[in-house]
Amino acid sequence: MTAWTVRPDGGRPQGRVCPHAAALGPESAPLSGACLECVARGRHEHRLRLCLTCGHVGCSDSSPGGHATAHHESTGHPVVRSTEPGHEWAWCYVDEVFLEPDCGRRPA
Repeated sequence: MTAWTVRPDGGRPQGRVCPHAAALGPESAPLSGACLECVARGRHEHRLRLCLTCGHVGCSDSSPGGHATAHHESTGHPVVRSTEPGHEWAWCYVDEVFLEPDCGRRPA
């Protein structure tokens, strides 16, 4: 399990907190390797986001579908992380902050 903290430059406004990061449990396994909503429409997006609550995989807002955000809006699940190789960040939709792995904190 990865522990997450607000990225120093990632808040709107500066210094904002995210109680959702501390409340996350073990990361759910991805339910798929693609955005299934896009696949159903014949598209294969690469900028994917993993819901840290349930494992839903959706495309980013820079993709035509914006299915990760649509998932948040329909479920209320607050935090997603990027699945792109080399990207170590997450986003809290509720608090509108970027998160990064908290290397100094031990997961519960």
